[in-house]
Amino acid sequence: MSSPLEGAGFRLRRAAAEDAEFLANLAANEEVSPFLAVMSPRDVDSFLDEIEAAEAASHERGRFVIEAVGEDDAWRAGSVAFDVTNRRSRIVHLYGLMLDPRFRGRGLARAATELFTGYLIRDLNFHRVELECYGYNERAVHHFDQSGFVKEGVKRKAYWRNGEWVDGVLFALVREDLDALRN
Repeated sequence: MSSPLEGAGFRLRRAAAEDAEFLANLAANEEVSPFLAVMSPRDVDSFLDEIEAAEAASHERGRFVIEAVGEDDAWRAGSVAFDVTNRRSRIVHLYGLMLDPRFRGRGLARAATELFTGYLIRDLNFHRVELECYGYNERAVHHFDQSGFVKEGVKRKAYWRNGEWVDGVLFALVREDLDALRN
């Protein structure tokens, strides 16, 4: 995908090297950082490595920037990423959904998630999109539930975070779930 995915008042485009500093700053934001997986990229070099790997295998992985679009301007508002976990069964893992807190409450994350999952399933022909979020991340649990994902389970006390064991909540979306959103 070389041209951006266009939504109402926003677009998704593949991240480029010049986005790495924005991504690192967003990942370091005190309202974003506690909800990211421990192994997620956090610094400029890690994001540059991820972007470079995605350029080499664009159908296998990708980091995308969510941009809010005005009449004459666009503002980087967030990011989302994917990587293939099972080629034969066409399964991808969605991860790293981050939204600058200044853009919350506008429906941008939901619209971007729906556009992105549509791209993964319809355009790239993946069968299944999977993700996991921390159980204490109530905003994410609600977001994915409202975005058509099906809650498939809970990994009880699976991760050591902030001095305690926390749950991982598993979600997935298949083409039928995506089609149901349109109706």
